[in-house]
Amino acid sequence: MTEKKKKEIKVQDLDTPAVIIREAILARNIMDMARFSQEAGIKLRPHAKSHKLSRLARIQINQGAVGITVAKLDEAEAMLNDGVEDILIAYPLVGEKKIRRLLKLNARGKLAVVADSPEGIENLASTAREDGQTLKVLLKIDTGLKRCGVKPGKRAVELAKKIDGSENLDFGGILTHAGHAYASSGPEEVQKIACQEGEIMASLAEDIKKSGIDCPEVSVGATPTVKISGMVEGVTEIRPGNYVFNDRMQLNLGVAMEEDCSLTVLSQVVSRPVPERCVIDAGSKTLGLDQGAHGNPAISGYGLIKGHTDAVITRLSEEHGVVEIPADSDLKIGDKIEIIPNHACPVTNLASSVNIIRNEELWEEWEVSARGSK
Repeated sequence: MTEKKKKEIKVQDLDTPAVIIREAILARNIMDMARFSQEAGIKLRPHAKSHKLSRLARIQINQGAVGITVAKLDEAEAMLNDGVEDILIAYPLVGEKKIRRLLKLNARGKLAVVADSPEGIENLASTAREDGQTLKVLLKIDTGLKRCGVKPGKRAVELAKKIDGSENLDFGGILTHAGHAYASSGPEEVQKIACQEGEIMASLAEDIKKSGIDCPEVSVGATPTVKISGMVEGVTEIRPGNYVFNDRMQLNLGVAMEEDCSLTVLSQVVSRPVPERCVIDAGSKTLGLDQGAHGNPAISGYGLIKGHTDAVITRLSEEHGVVEIPADSDLKIGDKIEIIPNHACPVTNLASSVNIIRNEELWEEWEVSARGSK
């Protein structure tokens, strides 16, 4: 990706805890999703909340993404500051302060935002009108996650017409996030949810068009589902995020293999007070306390230790990870281990920088430019 540093530092020589990203796997994951979207004839708009790295967002765009998705205004600002201009904020913005800030950013780039209520639409329209700007707004649809979003049906069509008819708003289409796929028991259930996601959205888009207005984008999201929902006729855009890293959730769902996980946490054994327990220096401030998004029941512990499948990270405090091991385990104080996190996205947010690894040596350190966003 860039020129090699003069000083060679091996992975095992890095101080711990450290977030490491293997460049070759990262590049392969990016190319794989870009290739899929191109072959399917749909747009790729990756979710940058997964990595919060503006440098990585630029690489994704260089490899064919039309723009990026973010969740927070700070993320959008960090990306704009680093030259990424086509940004969808896939989160309902409430309150004049946030909408005023959105409009300032909108003046610098090509932004879009979402809404799922008459109040949200009216707030965006009135503030945009006062500021003399036009905002692109997509309608958020709930296809089963039961979080934000309006249910598909008559009310959704009415809200789409309200956006389209509002002064200073452009109706950009509809979007959804089938995050409930993360609670699936396996690939068959993921497939079912993904098919439903795509079919529900394509059908709703047709209903909106029949009401007399265009529906430019039909956007679906979630790494486990996009290669299925993205193939449904009528879907125009996918917004996966975690695919650049993959993690234990993707492994459990059968979406990825261990060799597809580009992000790991390097940690060190700092104590082995009894034969059946050791302690590592990666705690909740490094790994997070996430045991799987949206209630995945199959994940136990707080990460998968590579090469030590019989070791389980059972407890985390802020700076300590408690690991249950067999009494005859060869793990000893000073040993360094690599952990595939349960959920990679919070891990990058907890780090101030990540270590990019090429040929098992430190290549570069990247600042996590959009961490701690609001």
